[in-house]
Amino acid sequence: MARPPLPRRRRTEIRLDQPLERGRLRGPSYDPENFGRISERIARFIGSWNFIAWMTLAISLWLAWNIFAPDNLKPDAYPFIFLTLLLSLQASYAAPLILLAQNRQSDRDRVQYLEDRAMTERVMADAEYLAREIAALRLALGEVATRDYLRGELRDAVEEITMAWTNSLERDENDGGSAPTA
Repeated sequence: MARPPLPRRRRTEIRLDQPLERGRLRGPSYDPENFGRISERIARFIGSWNFIAWMTLAISLWLAWNIFAPDNLKPDAYPFIFLTLLLSLQASYAAPLILLAQNRQSDRDRVQYLEDRAMTERVMADAEYLAREIAALRLALGEVATRDYLRGELRDAVEEITMAWTNSLERDENDGGSAPTA
């Protein structure tokens, strides 16, 4: 009698001769970013006046129903033990969600702080570079001839030429020759 062929192994089967892939036997997976966004929305709602108003209305209705309803229709037979249990349950879920939202906010604040710090460092580096460039320009301008300096030099040159010309005129007069014409 022929044996039936062995079923082919699928790639997703666990093999003992190979290491497990990360996260393979962990159970259901979830997106922490999506879960964080949802928890932030819930925490934002819990911290709003809308939530306080709805919670006050619900508790008031519960109290009124438990006080004024007939005994066989009261949901909380003992003095509000079930209401206390419900409020404790709500608080036990609200606190971690609020903490998770605060952690996400502190993570965002940390990232914003690091980005601001990097931006500040770039601005400071740019300011230092510009300060060095301005100092270099000032030094270079110190070596450039200014308008007053050029006027002074031209005045001195004109005086020298005038003196040289007058001296040559005086020499020519003393020699008895003819005066040069200008």
